[in-house]
Amino acid sequence: MNDSKKNQMDIDYVSNLARIDLTKEEKIKFNAQLGDVLSYFEKLQEVDTQNVEPTAHAFSRYNVWDDDITKKPFSQEEVLKNAPDSRSQQIVVPKVIED
Repeated sequence: MNDSKKNQMDIDYVSNLARIDLTKEEKIKFNAQLGDVLSYFEKLQEVDTQNVEPTAHAFSRYNVWDDDITKKPFSQEEVLKNAPDSRSQQIVVPKVIED
């Protein structure tokens, strides 16, 4: 199987999962880019990791949590001022559940 066929993915399926509409040109562009990403992951599979201990980060990390500091909360007006749309003092968001 040649590399271009092996790294092809169903761009329609992926864009549907992401809930984005793509033009024909975007589908061609992103399909090639995603194929390149998959090729890179295949290349990474060739790296010998037998004696490498698993880690969560490349470097040791300590005390990554910020201290809990009480701050003045935003007022309802401030929050709604930044919302794209509001109704009855609530933020309106697009429906994501299909019937």
